[in-house]
Amino acid sequence: MKIVWKILTYLLAVFFIYAGIQHFINPRFYEPFVPYFLPYKSFIVYASGVLELIFGILLFLPKYAKVGATGILFLLIAFLPVHIMDVFAETPAIGTKNAAYIRLAVQFLFIAWAYGVRKKATLK
Repeated sequence: MKIVWKILTYLLAVFFIYAGIQHFINPRFYEPFVPYFLPYKSFIVYASGVLELIFGILLFLPKYAKVGATGILFLLIAFLPVHIMDVFAETPAIGTKNAAYIRLAVQFLFIAWAYGVRKKATLK
């Protein structure tokens, strides 16, 4: 079972490193997800990309994997209201109502995944 959690940890790391890079390659994609009442949308997109990169990289370092998983977990929880708001938006930022529902469900799966990785992060 240890190997399964190592694989899940590395997959989560790769996903968040990739997502973090995407914030710099295609920041305009992420800007509609920033709530309308927050200023400096570009800064928020880039800052969240930096955090995703850092936390993803930390998952590859056994000594800091728990910090990385905790950071990812907090980010996912912080982004949860955005995905809930998207479900109720007349025109969801993700595109369609169905996509917004799927994205919200995926967000909960990612939260559970990050939580599991956090609990198992001390595996060597």
